[in-house]
Amino acid sequence: MASFQFCSAQSCFSVNRFSSSIVKKNGAVYASAENPSRRLALFQLSTVLSQSQLFCDANAKLLRTNEGIETIMPITDIAQATTSLSEESILEWTKTDNRRLLHVVYHVSNLDKTIKFYTECLGMKVLRKRDLPEDGYSNAFLGYGPEVSNFTMELAYNYGVDNYDIGTGFGHYGFAVENAAKVVGLMKFKGARVTKEPVLVKDGGRVAFAEDPDGYTCKLIETGPTSEPLSQVMLRVGDLDRSIDFYKKAYGMELIRKRDNPENKYTTAVMGYGPEDKNAVVELTYNYGIKEYNKGNGYVQIAIGTDDVYKTAEAIKYYGGEIIREPGPLPGLNTKITACLDPDGWKTAFVDNIDFLKELE
Repeated sequence: MASFQFCSAQSCFSVNRFSSSIVKKNGAVYASAENPSRRLALFQLSTVLSQSQLFCDANAKLLRTNEGIETIMPITDIAQATTSLSEESILEWTKTDNRRLLHVVYHVSNLDKTIKFYTECLGMKVLRKRDLPEDGYSNAFLGYGPEVSNFTMELAYNYGVDNYDIGTGFGHYGFAVENAAKVVGLMKFKGARVTKEPVLVKDGGRVAFAEDPDGYTCKLIETGPTSEPLSQVMLRVGDLDRSIDFYKKAYGMELIRKRDNPENKYTTAVMGYGPEDKNAVVELTYNYGIKEYNKGNGYVQIAIGTDDVYKTAEAIKYYGGEIIREPGPLPGLNTKITACLDPDGWKTAFVDNIDFLKELE
């Protein structure tokens, strides 16, 4: 009985109790069990294995044979079965990985002015702030609760940059409020720009829209008390079904709800890692007939926690995402991250959960 391993730097899978050779039968190539030419068989098999086989648990079942029974299986069938089970392993990983939205990052032209808007108009708190003159930037984290449990905003200010292009792709930041009219009144008193007065929506409650000092849209969503008032980030996409499929498989998110609005010619899909009333979500919006958007240079990314940035990167690659930063530790911090682009080019960073907690300490 033999056991072999195919490995990468981060993970491997085992092929157990498999000894075979390559044989021909009726012009087709087969792998025949219980044959001593193992080396050739494994070499041939390795040529059909994709990167998805880095996920190991399910693959060990693929090539096992019953004791004493010779099994003949076409190499093409082995490859198809391996790919199928590997995809199941990847999906299982993305679903069981301990993930949550950590923070959203975007550029601002005046850090103090933006902090004043969010703290005085929307009741956020400054959780931490740092200035790095040697790197030419400052940032501040704002939220409604500690970063270990709540979704937060990271405001990034680059020295000397007083203007950013928000673009047409970014939609809004959503805030759950108990009384939209009251918040709108406070915003007006503070001099903020309200772009849409509170209006009733079909599913109850009212919504209103305002802009922060740099022109980023804030959507006020009237609802009951919640532990996560910073409730959503809305991004526009060119193919909603494609995006839903990618976020479900590569990011492990659930489709919480989907709604078509033919009167206003758009469809939305709310994606996340748990109930919408307790967790921040990503709202993807498709406007009829629009396939591409200008992303500008203001909005940066969403950060998501993960237990393993290496496996996460492989899953993203498997489902067609573009890795723009290979998984590994950040210089100086030693926090392991990986960064990628979704099908529309929106950036997401995955951060090691344990390293993130250490960084907060």
